[in-house]
This record gives sequence, structure tokens and C-alpha cells, in this order.
Amino acid sequence: MTSVLEVSGLVKRFGGLMATDHVSFAVEPGEVHAIIGPNGAGKTTLISQLSGELQPDEGSMVFEGRDISRLSVAARSLAGLGRSYQISQIFREFTALENVMLAVQARAGRGFSFMQAVASEPAITDPAIEALRQVGLADRATALAASMAHGEHRQLELAMTLAGSPRLLLLDEPMAGMSQKESEEMISLIRTLKGRYAIILVEHDMDAVFALADRISVMVYGRIIVTGTPAEIRRNRMVKEAYLGEEESP
Repeated sequence: MTSVLEVSGLVKRFGGLMATDHVSFAVEPGEVHAIIGPNGAGKTTLISQLSGELQPDEGSMVFEGRDISRLSVAARSLAGLGRSYQISQIFREFTALENVMLAVQARAGRGFSFMQAVASEPAITDPAIEALRQVGLADRATALAASMAHGEHRQLELAMTLAGSPRLLLLDEPMAGMSQKESEEMISLIRTLKGRYAIILVEHDMDAVFALADRISVMVYGRIIVTGTPAEIRRNRMVKEAYLGEEESP
């Protein structure tokens, strides 16, 4: 099986701190690959390098056979990488549909035209409506983002990511700030995307990680100390000591 993404020896230094220390892993087609670890482990730095917001000091990233290590955020998005953020990046004064239409326009290289100019263009509206449908917000298309609940904001941001026609999703703590019910709904939503997209999931919610991940990589002090299936990670002594705690997982 050819990997969708191959990360080799990724290093990022901030002065004397090595935030990512020769990180290597691969993501296979259609899998959910979770990255977990304690605060300060380097997860955010890693995903920022994958998305292009930070340039690595060493190492390489090959996406679908193409070296993307030096590409910009925009170029990686056009190549098929879509990122959602820990803090929602939406326009609260726009409707849900308008927010997603902006994402479609950006993907098409159209810039941010006035909504009135594109509202009747099927090439813009149809993909936006479909993205809202995928995340369960089709009936909220005309709602102002400012009126939507936090969980809906996370769904909307995911719709904006999907509107870019990605083949690899970088999901940065999609359950952040959610209630238990909202987290369960987001888990169900991400589960519907499994197999259609390769997904890198950075998440602190271990219930979500073990419910969704096909494989898990554990980061500690900038290094990946182990990669394995959820069952293997639950049993791993180093992971229990470094992150999950000594108590046996159920």
C-alpha cells in the first residue's frame, strides 16, 4: 500500500528547544491516524509543519508522491491538504452557507468576491451546500454563524475544510470546548468521513481517539515514542507511564 503522507525526520527548533525531534510516520489511504501526547509534547508544532504554517529545520514531507516540505499553506491546500483549527476560524457575521462559499471560492482561486455576485453560481453554491450536508448542517444553511452553538461552529469549520476538496484532513482538536453530547456527535460525524479521506487527528479526548483511530502515534518531548493500533497503545507500558497513567484502561 502506498502511503498518502510520509513524514521523515522532521525537526523544528526554537532556540535551544527541539519542538519536533526527528519525527517520522506515515498515513495510509482512508485511515484515521491519531497523534496524542501530553501538553508540550510538540503536537501543535507538528501539525503546523504539516499544514505549512511552520517550515521544518530538517526532514521531509511527501504527499501522494510529491515533496511538499517547502510549499506554502495555500499551495498545500490546493494540493489536497485541509486543516481545521483548535479555535474555530469562521466569519460570525455571515451565514453558514456564506462561510462555506468563501472556502469554495478560495479553493477555486476566486478570492473573496461579494456574496451577491456568486450567490447564484452553481459552481460555488453546489459544493458549499454539499459540504454542509456532509456535516449535518444542511438545514442551518441560512443561519448566521453568530447564532450557532459551539458544536455547530466546529461542524461548520469542518464543512469549510471539506469544501476545499481535500484528500487528507488535518483535524486539530475538533472536540475542544465541546460538551459530552457535542463530542459524541462530532465522533459520529468524523466516523462518517472514515475511508473517504485520510485523516490526521490531534486530540486530547481519549474516548474520541480510541473510538476513531486506526493507528495512534504517541508524542513525548517532541519525539514519537511508539505507533500502533489502539489495542497496542492501551497495552504499551511506555505510553501508560508517559501519558495514559498507570491505571489499566478498560
